Amino acid sequence: MDERLRRWRLVLGGDADGTGCALGGTDAQMDGALAALYNGGKGEGADDRSGGLGASAPRVARWLGDIRSYFPSTVVQVMQKDAVERLNLTRLLLEPEMLEAVEPDVHMVGTLLSLNRVMPEKARESARALVRKVVSELERRLVQKTKAAVTGALDRSARTHRPKRVADIDWDRTIRANLKNYLPERNTVVPSRLVGYGRRQRAVQREVVLCIDQSGSMAASVVYSSVFGAVLASMRSLRTSLVVFDTAVVDLTDQLHDPVELLFGTQLGGGTDINRAIAYSQGLITRPTDSIFILISDLYEGGVRQEMLRRVAQMTAAGVQVIVLLALSDEGAPFYDRDNAAALAALGVPAFACTPDAFPALMAAAIERRDIGQWAERELERTAT
Repeated sequence: MDERLRRWRLVLGGDADGTGCALGGTDAQMDGALAALYNGGKGEGADDRSGGLGASAPRVARWLGDIRSYFPSTVVQVMQKDAVERLNLTRLLLEPEMLEAVEPDVHMVGTLLSLNRVMPEKARESARALVRKVVSELERRLVQKTKAAVTGALDRSARTHRPKRVADIDWDRTIRANLKNYLPERNTVVPSRLVGYGRRQRAVQREVVLCIDQSGSMAASVVYSSVFGAVLASMRSLRTSLVVFDTAVVDLTDQLHDPVELLFGTQLGGGTDINRAIAYSQGLITRPTDSIFILISDLYEGGVRQEMLRRVAQMTAAGVQVIVLLALSDEGAPFYDRDNAAALAALGVPAFACTPDAFPALMAAAIERRDIGQWAERELERTAT
């Protein structure tokens, strides 16, 4: 069989009449798995294999096992997400048998968290195991990068022109700062100004408050934010707080040592009161000029909009580094309130989406008090090329 024709047959689905070729063996089984999801037993060309996944957890579990054997994990994750959305399989995710067959990913964790309050006890351990696996994979991907970026930024922010020890001198920056004092006849630079690092401080150098919107559209952002919150909380030089909100505000700071427990302390869905969340977060900040406040929200405010903007203005005027992320995920910016984003930009607080891989660099820029708007523009240009 012509390979291109075979691929088109798998893409188009349906009977063989459209392409003039029939499938057999593994190809027929792959076609059946695709048809169960994307044909749903409806429309022209539907056959016995395209009767949908029905409402049977064992059948769905078998289908999940099939697609994992036929397709790479990235494709499996897309198909799982489509199955939940297209075939309304949310209820079946409460079955342990199905949870054990699922390919773990961030989207599946978000779906499980949205079902947390209705999840039967028999499914809870399976759900925790799935969430724990995803969190562990994210930690392996992000922990070292985040700690290195934050530690480096704290060291740079402690730069001094009076280093007390030779070991504290930053020779690279010292040489560059004194190139005008180069003596060609001696082939050397005579430094008139030293650049070095201050003594590494054991005390807290920055306060970080993560304020996370837990409305349904922010599911992936909640997962990534919880992992980053746990990483930041493990660093002694930072005092990290984590707050989640809908119409109520919940402080989960005491659970930052265990991101899995933290995630199960969230409740995805519901309304949004950003103003109330910011008001609570203001009370956590004790050293404004050494504080970073990160609001992660699509900015659809159900509370008092003008009060929200007034509070942001108060924080920036007090010296707090305020950052607004429309999303912290790999998916880019979701639908968001453009009027509120424009109003924040007018206050000098740009709102933008950030990928998890870029977040450590964003934290470094915030610690060094660089212009976050310019940083976001450069990051957008970098990712576009």
